[in-house]
Amino acid sequence: MKYHETITGKTIVITGSSSGAGRAAALEFAPYRPALVLAARNAEALNEVAAECVGLGAKVLPVITDVTDPKAMMNLANTASNSTKRLDIWINNAGVLAGGDFDVTPMEVHEQIVKTNLLGYMNGAHAVLPIFKEQKHGLIINNISIGGFVPLPYSAGYSASKFGLRGFSEALRGELSNWPDIHVCDLYPAFLDTPGIQHAGNYTGKYLRPAPPVYSPERLAQAMVKVVKNPKASLSVGSFTPIIKTIYSLFPGLTAKLTAGFIRRYFKSAEPITSTNGNLFNTVDYGMSIHGGWGIPGEPKAHRKYIAAGLLAGLAAGFFLVTSKR
Repeated sequence: MKYHETITGKTIVITGSSSGAGRAAALEFAPYRPALVLAARNAEALNEVAAECVGLGAKVLPVITDVTDPKAMMNLANTASNSTKRLDIWINNAGVLAGGDFDVTPMEVHEQIVKTNLLGYMNGAHAVLPIFKEQKHGLIINNISIGGFVPLPYSAGYSASKFGLRGFSEALRGELSNWPDIHVCDLYPAFLDTPGIQHAGNYTGKYLRPAPPVYSPERLAQAMVKVVKNPKASLSVGSFTPIIKTIYSLFPGLTAKLTAGFIRRYFKSAEPITSTNGNLFNTVDYGMSIHGGWGIPGEPKAHRKYIAAGLLAGLAAGFFLVTSKR
Protein backbone atom coordinates (compact mmCIF):
# COMPACT_ATOMS: atom_id res chain seq x y z
CA MET A 1 0.00 0.00 0.00
CA LYS A 2 1.35 3.42 -0.91
CA TYR A 3 2.13 5.78 1.93
CA HIS A 4 -0.45 8.44 1.02
CA GLU A 5 -3.17 5.80 0.67
CA THR A 6 -2.98 5.09 4.40
CA ILE A 7 -4.02 8.68 5.20
CA THR A 8 -5.96 10.09 2.24
CA GLY A 9 -9.66 10.32 2.98
CA LYS A 10 -9.36 9.28 6.62
CA THR A 11 -10.87 11.33 9.42
CA ILE A 12 -8.28 12.58 11.91
CA VAL A 13 -9.05 14.44 15.14
CA ILE A 14 -6.23 16.50 16.66
CA THR A 15 -6.62 18.20 20.05
CA GLY A 16 -4.50 21.20 20.96
CA SER A 17 -4.08 22.00 17.27
CA SER A 18 -3.95 25.80 17.51
CA SER A 19 -0.18 25.97 18.16
CA GLY A 20 2.98 23.97 18.74
CA ALA A 21 3.03 20.24 18.06
CA GLY A 22 -0.71 20.07 17.33
CA ARG A 23 -0.45 22.74 14.68
CA ALA A 24 2.62 21.03 13.21
CA ALA A 25 0.68 17.75 13.07
CA ALA A 26 -2.26 19.36 11.28
CA LEU A 27 0.02 20.82 8.62
CA GLU A 28 1.95 17.55 8.30
CA PHE A 29 -1.20 15.52 7.65
CA ALA A 30 -2.98 18.08 5.45
CA PRO A 31 -1.14 17.37 2.14
CA TYR A 32 -2.36 13.75 2.29
CA ARG A 33 -5.90 15.13 1.88
CA PRO A 34 -7.60 13.68 4.95
CA ALA A 35 -10.65 15.07 6.72
CA LEU A 36 -9.11 16.96 9.64
CA VAL A 37 -11.18 17.80 12.71
CA LEU A 38 -9.12 20.34 14.61
CA ALA A 39 -9.84 21.08 18.27
CA ALA A 40 -8.59 23.81 20.60
CA ARG A 41 -9.90 26.55 22.87
CA ASN A 42 -8.58 29.51 20.85
CA ALA A 43 -11.07 30.13 18.04
CA GLU A 44 -8.99 32.69 16.14
CA ALA A 45 -5.84 30.55 16.06
CA LEU A 46 -7.86 27.43 15.27
CA ASN A 47 -9.51 29.06 12.26
CA GLU A 48 -6.12 30.27 11.08
CA VAL A 49 -4.54 26.80 11.05
CA ALA A 50 -7.73 25.38 9.50
CA ALA A 51 -7.35 27.78 6.56
CA GLU A 52 -3.72 26.75 6.13
CA CYS A 53 -4.70 23.07 6.03
CA VAL A 54 -7.45 23.71 3.47
CA GLY A 55 -4.83 25.39 1.31
CA LEU A 56 -2.75 22.20 1.50
CA GLY A 57 -5.60 20.01 0.29
CA ALA A 58 -7.36 18.78 3.43
CA LYS A 59 -11.02 18.98 4.32
CA VAL A 60 -11.14 20.75 7.67
CA LEU A 61 -13.67 21.16 10.44
CA PRO A 62 -12.58 23.32 13.40
CA VAL A 63 -14.36 22.57 16.68
CA ILE A 64 -13.84 24.80 19.73
CA THR A 65 -13.16 22.31 22.53
CA ASP A 66 -11.89 22.29 26.10
CA VAL A 67 -10.42 18.82 26.69
CA THR A 68 -11.10 19.05 30.44
CA ASP A 69 -14.85 18.94 29.71
CA PRO A 70 -16.04 15.34 29.12
CA LYS A 71 -19.22 16.54 27.38
CA ALA A 72 -17.21 18.75 25.04
CA MET A 73 -14.99 15.80 24.12
CA MET A 74 -18.02 13.61 23.51
CA ASN A 75 -19.35 16.34 21.23
CA LEU A 76 -16.01 16.46 19.42
CA ALA A 77 -16.03 12.71 18.75
CA ASN A 78 -19.66 12.65 17.63
CA THR A 79 -19.23 15.73 15.44
CA ALA A 80 -16.20 14.18 13.74
CA SER A 81 -17.94 10.84 13.20
CA ASN A 82 -21.24 12.29 12.02
CA SER A 83 -19.74 14.86 9.67
CA THR A 84 -17.63 12.37 7.70
CA LYS A 85 -19.45 9.09 8.50
CA ARG A 86 -16.17 7.66 9.83
CA LEU A 87 -13.52 8.31 12.47
CA ASP A 88 -10.12 6.72 11.95
CA ILE A 89 -7.48 8.49 14.04
CA TRP A 90 -7.69 10.37 17.32
CA ILE A 91 -4.62 12.35 18.39
CA ASN A 92 -4.51 13.37 22.05
CA ASN A 93 -2.11 16.28 22.10
CA ALA A 94 -3.44 19.22 24.16
CA GLY A 95 -1.27 19.90 27.18
CA VAL A 96 -0.26 22.57 29.68
CA LEU A 97 2.69 23.17 31.98
CA ALA A 98 3.55 25.12 35.11
CA GLY A 99 6.83 25.72 36.90
CA GLY A 100 7.38 26.42 40.57
CA ASP A 101 7.98 24.86 44.00
CA PHE A 102 5.19 22.38 44.63
CA ASP A 103 3.98 24.09 47.82
CA VAL A 104 4.22 27.57 46.33
CA THR A 105 2.28 26.70 43.20
CA PRO A 106 -1.48 26.90 43.95
CA MET A 107 -3.25 23.54 44.19
CA GLU A 108 -5.82 24.64 41.62
CA VAL A 109 -2.92 24.92 39.16
CA HIS A 110 -1.74 21.36 39.84
CA GLU A 111 -5.36 20.24 39.49
CA GLN A 112 -5.76 22.01 36.15
CA ILE A 113 -2.59 20.42 34.79
CA VAL A 114 -3.82 16.95 35.73
CA LYS A 115 -7.29 17.72 34.32
CA THR A 116 -5.76 18.79 31.01
CA ASN A 117 -2.81 16.45 30.52
CA LEU A 118 -4.22 13.27 32.04
CA LEU A 119 -8.00 13.53 32.27
CA GLY A 120 -8.11 15.35 28.93
CA TYR A 121 -6.55 12.32 27.24
CA MET A 122 -8.83 10.00 29.17
CA ASN A 123 -11.83 12.08 28.12
CA GLY A 124 -10.71 11.73 24.51
CA ALA A 125 -10.27 7.97 24.69
CA HIS A 126 -13.56 7.56 26.56
CA ALA A 127 -15.39 9.54 23.86
CA VAL A 128 -13.87 7.85 20.84
CA LEU A 129 -13.60 4.20 21.91
CA PRO A 130 -17.33 3.39 21.54
CA ILE A 131 -17.09 4.61 17.93
CA PHE A 132 -13.92 2.60 17.29
CA LYS A 133 -15.46 -0.52 18.81
CA GLU A 134 -18.61 -0.17 16.74
CA GLN A 135 -16.62 0.12 13.52
CA LYS A 136 -14.01 -2.40 14.81
CA HIS A 137 -10.98 -0.25 13.98
CA GLY A 138 -9.27 2.95 15.00
CA LEU A 139 -6.04 4.49 16.19
CA ILE A 140 -5.39 6.61 19.28
CA ILE A 141 -2.09 8.52 19.31
CA ASN A 142 -1.00 9.95 22.67
CA ASN A 143 1.65 12.66 22.72
CA ILE A 144 3.10 11.93 26.16
CA SER A 145 6.73 13.26 26.14
CA ILE A 146 9.86 12.11 27.90
CA GLY A 147 8.16 13.45 31.03
CA GLY A 148 6.27 10.16 31.16
CA PHE A 149 9.51 8.40 32.15
CA VAL A 150 11.69 11.06 33.76
CA PRO A 151 10.43 13.42 36.51
CA LEU A 152 10.78 17.17 36.16
CA PRO A 153 11.51 18.86 39.52
CA TYR A 154 9.71 22.18 40.03
CA SER A 155 6.93 20.87 37.77
CA ALA A 156 5.54 18.18 40.05
CA GLY A 157 1.99 18.48 38.74
CA TYR A 158 3.21 18.06 35.19
CA SER A 159 5.27 14.99 36.13
CA ALA A 160 2.29 13.49 37.94
CA SER A 161 0.12 13.95 34.86
CA LYS A 162 2.65 12.45 32.47
CA PHE A 163 3.55 9.45 34.65
CA GLY A 164 -0.17 8.86 35.15
CA LEU A 165 -0.82 9.16 31.44
CA ARG A 166 1.75 6.48 30.63
CA GLY A 167 0.11 4.13 33.13
CA PHE A 168 -3.35 4.84 31.79
CA SER A 169 -2.29 4.23 28.22
CA GLU A 170 -0.53 0.95 29.01
CA ALA A 171 -3.55 -0.30 30.96
CA LEU A 172 -5.87 0.69 28.11
CA ARG A 173 -3.69 -1.10 25.59
CA GLY A 174 -3.98 -4.30 27.63
CA GLU A 175 -7.74 -3.86 27.81
CA LEU A 176 -7.93 -3.59 24.04
CA SER A 177 -5.85 -6.67 23.34
CA ASN A 178 -8.99 -8.44 22.10
CA TRP A 179 -9.52 -5.68 19.53
CA PRO A 180 -6.65 -6.28 17.08
CA ASP A 181 -7.54 -3.37 14.80
CA ILE A 182 -7.83 -0.76 17.56
CA HIS A 183 -4.38 0.60 18.36
CA VAL A 184 -3.04 2.88 21.10
CA CYS A 185 0.30 4.45 20.17
CA ASP A 186 2.34 6.50 22.66
CA LEU A 187 4.91 9.03 21.49
CA TYR A 188 7.75 10.18 23.73
CA PRO A 189 9.49 13.28 22.36
CA ALA A 190 12.24 15.13 24.18
CA PHE A 191 12.02 18.91 24.61
CA LEU A 192 10.30 20.58 21.66
CA ASP A 193 10.71 24.04 20.18
CA THR A 194 7.08 25.05 20.76
CA PRO A 195 5.43 28.05 22.50
CA GLY A 196 4.52 25.74 25.41
CA ILE A 197 6.85 27.41 27.90
CA GLN A 198 5.67 30.89 26.90
CA HIS A 199 2.16 29.61 27.64
CA ALA A 200 3.15 27.96 30.92
CA GLY A 201 2.05 28.94 34.36
CA ASN A 202 5.08 30.35 36.11
CA TYR A 203 5.48 30.61 39.88
CA THR A 204 9.28 30.48 39.99
CA GLY A 205 9.82 34.23 39.78
CA LYS A 206 12.24 33.53 36.91
CA TYR A 207 12.04 33.46 33.13
CA LEU A 208 11.63 29.87 31.93
CA ARG A 209 13.27 28.19 28.97
CA PRO A 210 13.61 24.54 27.85
CA ALA A 211 16.80 22.56 28.42
CA PRO A 212 18.80 21.57 25.33
CA PRO A 213 18.71 19.71 23.07
CA VAL A 214 15.48 21.18 21.69
CA TYR A 215 13.82 19.35 18.79
CA SER A 216 11.60 20.67 16.03
CA PRO A 217 7.85 19.99 16.49
CA GLU A 218 7.78 18.83 12.87
CA ARG A 219 9.83 15.84 13.96
CA LEU A 220 7.03 14.77 16.28
CA ALA A 221 4.45 15.42 13.56
CA GLN A 222 6.38 13.15 11.21
CA ALA A 223 6.40 10.45 13.90
CA MET A 224 2.61 10.73 14.08
CA VAL A 225 2.39 10.12 10.34
CA LYS A 226 4.77 7.18 10.76
CA VAL A 227 2.61 5.39 13.35
CA VAL A 228 -0.49 5.92 11.22
CA LYS A 229 1.27 3.90 8.54
CA ASN A 230 2.67 1.34 10.95
CA PRO A 231 1.05 1.43 14.42
CA LYS A 232 3.29 0.54 17.34
CA ALA A 233 2.75 0.72 21.07
CA SER A 234 5.57 3.15 21.86
CA LEU A 235 7.90 5.36 19.88
CA SER A 236 10.70 7.61 21.13
CA VAL A 237 11.09 10.81 19.15
CA GLY A 238 14.64 12.12 19.00
CA SER A 239 17.89 10.39 19.92
CA PHE A 240 18.00 12.08 23.33
CA THR A 241 14.83 10.38 24.62
CA PRO A 242 16.15 6.77 24.88
CA ILE A 243 19.43 8.04 26.33
CA ILE A 244 17.81 9.99 29.15
CA LYS A 245 15.40 7.10 29.80
CA THR A 246 18.39 4.78 30.21
CA ILE A 247 20.17 7.22 32.50
CA TYR A 248 17.10 7.56 34.71
CA SER A 249 16.53 3.79 34.87
CA LEU A 250 20.12 3.30 36.05
CA PHE A 251 20.31 6.23 38.48
CA PRO A 252 16.77 7.43 39.30
CA GLY A 253 17.47 9.21 42.56
CA LEU A 254 20.69 10.77 41.37
CA THR A 255 19.09 11.91 38.11
CA ALA A 256 16.26 13.69 39.93
CA LYS A 257 18.70 15.27 42.39
CA LEU A 258 21.06 16.52 39.70
CA THR A 259 18.20 17.76 37.52
CA ALA A 260 16.84 19.78 40.46
CA GLY A 261 20.34 21.12 41.04
CA PHE A 262 20.69 22.20 37.41
CA ILE A 263 17.33 23.98 37.58
CA ARG A 264 18.22 25.79 40.82
CA ARG A 265 21.50 26.85 39.29
CA TYR A 266 19.65 28.23 36.26
CA PHE A 267 17.24 30.15 38.52
CA LYS A 268 20.16 32.02 40.11
CA SER A 269 21.07 33.70 36.83
CA ALA A 270 17.69 33.78 35.05
CA GLU A 271 15.87 37.04 34.51
CA PRO A 272 13.11 37.83 37.03
CA ILE A 273 9.46 37.66 35.96
CA THR A 274 6.14 38.11 37.70
CA SER A 275 3.96 35.09 38.42
CA THR A 276 1.41 34.13 35.79
CA ASN A 277 -1.25 31.50 35.15
CA GLY A 278 -0.32 31.46 31.46
CA ASN A 279 -2.91 29.59 29.42
CA LEU A 280 -3.89 27.19 32.19
CA PHE A 281 -7.39 28.54 32.74
CA ASN A 282 -7.90 30.79 29.72
CA THR A 283 -6.57 31.14 26.21
CA VAL A 284 -3.81 33.64 25.45
CA ASP A 285 -3.32 35.85 22.42
CA TYR A 286 0.40 35.20 21.92
CA GLY A 287 2.58 32.29 20.84
CA MET A 288 0.16 30.67 18.40
CA SER A 289 2.84 29.49 15.95
CA ILE A 290 4.40 26.05 15.65
CA HIS A 291 7.78 27.13 17.02
CA GLY A 292 8.68 28.84 20.25
CA GLY A 293 11.99 30.25 19.05
CA TRP A 294 14.09 27.99 21.27
CA GLY A 295 15.95 26.20 18.48
CA ILE A 296 19.63 26.85 17.91
CA PRO A 297 20.14 27.58 14.18
CA GLY A 298 22.91 25.48 12.69
CA GLU A 299 23.34 23.41 15.83
CA PRO A 300 25.16 20.22 14.76
CA LYS A 301 23.53 16.92 15.64
CA ALA A 302 26.80 15.84 17.23
CA HIS A 303 26.34 18.60 19.81
CA ARG A 304 23.24 16.83 21.13
CA LYS A 305 25.18 13.60 21.47
CA TYR A 306 27.91 15.38 23.43
CA ILE A 307 25.30 16.79 25.80
CA ALA A 308 23.82 13.34 26.40
CA ALA A 309 27.25 11.75 26.76
CA GLY A 310 28.24 14.43 29.26
CA LEU A 311 25.09 13.85 31.28
CA LEU A 312 25.68 10.12 31.33
CA ALA A 313 29.31 10.55 32.35
CA GLY A 314 28.36 13.04 35.05
CA LEU A 315 25.66 10.81 36.46
CA ALA A 316 27.97 7.80 36.41
CA ALA A 317 30.68 9.76 38.20
CA GLY A 318 28.18 11.01 40.76
CA PHE A 319 26.91 7.49 41.31
CA PHE A 320 30.37 6.14 42.03
CA LEU A 321 31.17 9.08 44.31
CA VAL A 322 28.00 8.47 46.29
CA THR A 323 28.49 4.70 46.58
CA SER A 324 32.20 5.06 47.45
CA LYS A 325 31.28 7.12 50.55
CA ARG A 326 28.97 4.46 51.98
